[in-house]
Amino acid sequence: MIGRIIWFATLAALALLTAGLQLDMQSKGTAQLARAVPAPLRSYAQTHIAHAALQAGDAQLAVAEAKRLVRRRPLPAENLTLLAAAHARAGEVDQATQAIRIAGQRGWREGAAQEAVLRLALSAGDDAEAARRYAALFLRPQTPDRLLEELGPAVMGEAGGLGQQTVIAVVVGGERWHPQFLRRGASVMPPAAFSAIAAGSLAKGAQFDCTQLKQSAAAIAQRDAGAASTLRAAAARRCPDITG
Repeated sequence: MIGRIIWFATLAALALLTAGLQLDMQSKGTAQLARAVPAPLRSYAQTHIAHAALQAGDAQLAVAEAKRLVRRRPLPAENLTLLAAAHARAGEVDQATQAIRIAGQRGWREGAAQEAVLRLALSAGDDAEAARRYAALFLRPQTPDRLLEELGPAVMGEAGGLGQQTVIAVVVGGERWHPQFLRRGASVMPPAAFSAIAAGSLAKGAQFDCTQLKQSAAAIAQRDAGAASTLRAAAARRCPDITG
């Protein structure tokens, strides 16, 4: 009798465990399910829990939830950047830097963490890293234009500086992003910085489409005539009719 009770209890426990694991898997694409997953079984669900804590502004809770996430899923870079962002929000710069250093080998994909890492890099005086994070945010269609407009001056404001040079390297190395750079950059980047980056990219061999380049110059002219003149002069050899 006792053996049967133990057997049925074991089956019930296994059923609950299986249901919890399945719910956790489903939460990967449905954030609303995360809270329904029992805390000890949260793996994919823990990503949503940690992200929500970070967005809520409770720094210590965000650190605790992000640490729990990294313990359960240590490999994804996004989890480490969430931990870095949480440490940064809590003012724990050394811990944030350590998490960034580890995650730096894996890349960043998550927008909120990208922004947090960018701001941390700026505060640490790492202009190159800030520019790389800006480029990553820029290339995400989901990134609001207002955020790019806000961050642009701090990242690329120094003429010929490391921030501009880093973005030039990104543009030159990513030909498939040229149309997005010319279209979006002309509206969200500081005009002088955009012109300098476009000119620097041309000098390093970027093969911009002339029609798109002409449209960018016209858009910049509405914001800064001097920056537009700089861009047209730099592009005149490749696109002779850009001044027309």
